[in-house]
Amino acid sequence: MTTPTSRSLAITARGLRKAYGDKTVLDGIDLTVPAGTVFSLLGPNGAGKTTAVKILSTLISADAGELHVGGHDLAIDPQAVRGAIGVTGQFSAVDGLITGEENILLMADLHHLSKREGRRVAAELLERFDLTDAAKKPASTYSGGMRRRLDLAMTLVGGPRIIFLDEPTTGLDPRSRHTMWGIIRRLVSDGVSVFLTTQYLEEADELADRIAVLSDGKIAAEGSADELKRLVPGGHIRLRFSDPAAYRSAALALREATRDDEALTLTIPSDGGQRELRSLLDRLDSAGIEADELTTHTPDLDDVFFALTGPAHVPNQPKETVR
Repeated sequence: MTTPTSRSLAITARGLRKAYGDKTVLDGIDLTVPAGTVFSLLGPNGAGKTTAVKILSTLISADAGELHVGGHDLAIDPQAVRGAIGVTGQFSAVDGLITGEENILLMADLHHLSKREGRRVAAELLERFDLTDAAKKPASTYSGGMRRRLDLAMTLVGGPRIIFLDEPTTGLDPRSRHTMWGIIRRLVSDGVSVFLTTQYLEEADELADRIAVLSDGKIAAEGSADELKRLVPGGHIRLRFSDPAAYRSAALALREATRDDEALTLTIPSDGGQRELRSLLDRLDSAGIEADELTTHTPDLDDVFFALTGPAHVPNQPKETVR
């Protein structure tokens, strides 16, 4: 039975464990996904992201844990869970030998829709995913982006309110990836809950309401993208001057800054927030000082990922914004 609390939660996992032999893949992790949101699970290859998706979508069983999906207990009523979810994996379920329309109609048959209803749903989804012109063509002729859109359209035939997207844009070009992002945003705006795994940190930053970082079988950190970025030190504002006198005056006004007398630059620790930046500019204005260049650096999800998942990864260069 769906309780009032569970209605507001699409997915909950408490103490989720899974091991293969002596290798523990998921070591008692907890996850909570509010309804109508995007939850992203990040982690290095082999961290257990796909294993988590397979367990929560009833494809494999957990070794331990209390798991609820769509308000249903996974251990007691997996069939009800299957009726509430859709799954789009890393590898397309599209049959290339038949047309895009026939792929969707096949899914409609599997969902026991009448022929009339199946054709109505197929036409609606083909239009929604901009596949109408290619509907009668074999899916083998589709581009990678078109196949991904068709795959997701097939997932939506049964009207699931919870969708698992396991690395849905892997291998797509940037334009196709952005098209998929737009589709995912529209699904969420319609109240669908999305559990997303991705190898693209930018994708999680763009889409996810909450992000969990999986490392060594455990959740290393969880929060919004902004909350996670604040976990990593190193944010700063850098001021550069061409006039030595202005530089010296600024150094006196900003005594907390780190000086580089040769480059005439000052570096001030900062989380990059608007309030901090405004306060700094007000202090400079009050002292009658104007910098020739102001740059900000705030940690991004790349920095978070590398900090939380170990030293084996080499981080990207810091990203700065010139103002």
